[in-house]
Amino acid sequence: MRMNAPLMLKPHLHEVRSPFDGRLVGTVSLTQAEALPLIVQHAQHGATLAAALPRYKRAELLQQAAALVEQQADEFASTIASEAGKAIRQARKEVARCINTLRLSAEEAKRHAGETIPFDAYPGAADRTGYYTHEPLGIILAITPFNDPLNLVAHKLGPALAAGNAVILKPSLLAPLSAQRLVECLWQAGVPREALQIVHGGTEVAEPLVRERAIRMVSFTGGPLSGEAITRAAGLKKIAMDLGGNAPVLVMADCDLKEAAEACVSGAFWAAGQNCIGTQRILIARPVYAAFTRYLVELTEAMKVGDPLEDSTDMGPMINTDQAHRIEGWVEEAISQGSTLLTGHRRDGALYAPTVLADVPTHAKVWRDEVFAPVVCVAPFDELGQAITAANDSESSLQAGIFTSHMETALSVADRLQAGGVMINDSSDFRFDGMPFGGFKYGSLGREGVRFSIAEMSQPKVVCFKRKPLATP
Repeated sequence: MRMNAPLMLKPHLHEVRSPFDGRLVGTVSLTQAEALPLIVQHAQHGATLAAALPRYKRAELLQQAAALVEQQADEFASTIASEAGKAIRQARKEVARCINTLRLSAEEAKRHAGETIPFDAYPGAADRTGYYTHEPLGIILAITPFNDPLNLVAHKLGPALAAGNAVILKPSLLAPLSAQRLVECLWQAGVPREALQIVHGGTEVAEPLVRERAIRMVSFTGGPLSGEAITRAAGLKKIAMDLGGNAPVLVMADCDLKEAAEACVSGAFWAAGQNCIGTQRILIARPVYAAFTRYLVELTEAMKVGDPLEDSTDMGPMINTDQAHRIEGWVEEAISQGSTLLTGHRRDGALYAPTVLADVPTHAKVWRDEVFAPVVCVAPFDELGQAITAANDSESSLQAGIFTSHMETALSVADRLQAGGVMINDSSDFRFDGMPFGGFKYGSLGREGVRFSIAEMSQPKVVCFKRKPLATP
């Protein structure tokens, strides 16, 4: 795989290795701090080029990029599975979502217009008429994580380019190859290289760019500690952030328990649980607690964990051994605090068996904090109000779910859950790339989702005409 790194001073290579077996997957060229001023300078020119592209042309470029990704779908899926450890069947779905994200961005590029303003609706403005438009911000810095190394990149690049911005992308060094390949598809489609640049590195690259005055927005997906550091350093610029979640799912006694258990297993263990909207806490009506938990454990134990490139694999490794060690320690701590292990809690390198815990104290890390790992906690409830209170007892709240056959219950719970999205008769981890995506409380700033990201990455401009009175005949 060819990995270009524009504007490099010296070719310092970073090796990307499979979290499953340690084999070399590819390399990227690290960006040196000395190159950053020139990168920003090029981006300033790129912002002019991007803003000058008519909307139809932006749409054409994004559609062409989507077609190129589709042509290389197998290679993209293999890259995701190899560098991030995501099971190949899940990786293929991520590629399909990336294509959809780019196409949605292309469509919205043509629709993202302003509207007329009824100046004559207000005293003192009746002799005015006008409208407002949506204008690009300029340069956007996009910082992306490892867990969805292709589609989360598309969710930043597609809307930013559709809105007419220039972008500097910094993907995670844990899984940068998918992002690099996507950028190359966008270049091949005709996006000016100055309007889209990619840099590789750690804080030595990210921090100067975050502080850079010429950059008008930072769009970041990652952890809350990094998010707080970015807000302190960014200065006066727009910030959009997805900082994770701790998703609850409520299981009512009137639902189809088998379907609910299947959805929760998928929601909890998709991408080895490294999923900000992954199901983490399942609150179950006590009359069906034993039956639901039995189904959940049976389905969990039936999962095949192993080589992410094999079609039969349900779950691959975590991103590295350090993360597997971390969650192993969290679970050990929870067990020492009184939790009951129902299944799982076995580690082999970066592979960590999908794990179900019961009787978890609410002060345990696996209940209180985002686990970002293949661990789910179950607990019974007696009253619905009690369950909603427990579900809302988290500082990070992206999405939630409820399983019930009663519409009134579903709507009532949806109104009372503190979350950016409530999935009814589905687990918390459903996401359509066109819907608004973000959280309540400390889980996010702003909203993603193509149309909503474009709005975040734009600024309105008013054009107002003062009319002269008509001459009296």
